[in-house]
Amino acid sequence: MIKLLDLQAITMMHGDEYRAAVNRVIESGWFLQGNENKQFEINYAQYIGTEECVAVANGLDALKLIIRGYKELGVFHDGDEIIVPANTYIATILAITENNLVPVLVEPVWENLEINIDKIEDVLTSKTKAIMTVHLYGRIAYNDKLDEICKRYNLKLMEDCAQSQGCAWKGVKTGALGNAGAHSFYPGKNLGAFGDAGAVTTNDKELATVIRALANYGSHKKYVFKYAGINSRMSELDAAILGVKLKYLDMDNAKRQKLAAFYYEKINNPLITLPSRIADENNVYHQFPIFCERRDELQQFLTEYGIQTLIHYPIPPHKQKCYEKWNDCSYPITEKIHAQELSIPINQVVLEEEAKIVVDVINIFK
Repeated sequence: MIKLLDLQAITMMHGDEYRAAVNRVIESGWFLQGNENKQFEINYAQYIGTEECVAVANGLDALKLIIRGYKELGVFHDGDEIIVPANTYIATILAITENNLVPVLVEPVWENLEINIDKIEDVLTSKTKAIMTVHLYGRIAYNDKLDEICKRYNLKLMEDCAQSQGCAWKGVKTGALGNAGAHSFYPGKNLGAFGDAGAVTTNDKELATVIRALANYGSHKKYVFKYAGINSRMSELDAAILGVKLKYLDMDNAKRQKLAAFYYEKINNPLITLPSRIADENNVYHQFPIFCERRDELQQFLTEYGIQTLIHYPIPPHKQKCYEKWNDCSYPITEKIHAQELSIPINQVVLEEEAKIVVDVINIFK
């Protein structure tokens, strides 16, 4: 079996360091909001290139807290609109609707899978207050035009960096390109904890201060509550684990990029479409998506050869029951992506001989 993601093998690469980190936390007797969190926030902010990092419980909370923070600061109000790609994971949309704001969906570009920046101005209204760009699959969803649009129309740019740890644009990491970035450290991410964890990065100290309080029940000071907040805190154990993994992130991403180059060179089947190839700086290959009109048959074919795959994602947000009012909306490019996408194994423990098998099986699919 060639696994899509072998977390056990990935963990064993640095098992002794993880055990030492866990023991350090156990021996400290401090399990929340301690030194491990503080050190990880410092190190991750330095890695991303921002002045602030606030560790939180998960990626969805990071997204929600950015929007909530701007509401508390009077930047956003109920009913305001946020532009967001139509082909994202549902968490991006949930963060907007749970804050009583309105998502405005914009189609992606088929060739690069990311939001079509050229279409953003077509949907701007007087209620538009921000753009939420999503670096899906680990591919950059940013360019200079997006920055220009935000500045011209005085829009906040928020980044969903759940899949893009280490990705950059002209040397600037995702999470530092906009006003604030939300990060997920779900175990399967390029930088993954041993459970749910997340973070917000920003250069806006005022926003970071509000988010830090909101994530701690709304409190800056024990038993004093300025906001009606939530409980969203990263455990010391996860902060310690992430501190170990962060040291190897660029090396691990480089292994993904080498494997991706092999796939681009060797996959040759007229039934299979690959997304446009972009510079390694712009893609950390959280997933390697391939596209096929007979996607389900292809997945079954690969399964029969012992190759594990996953669909990211089978149903787009506007077709989900929880957003039933949008079910009749048509976003044909998004729907095409969701109908044809299949993710094949790509990570730091996939062996060269395994990658060759993946390619060979894909190429004999008829």
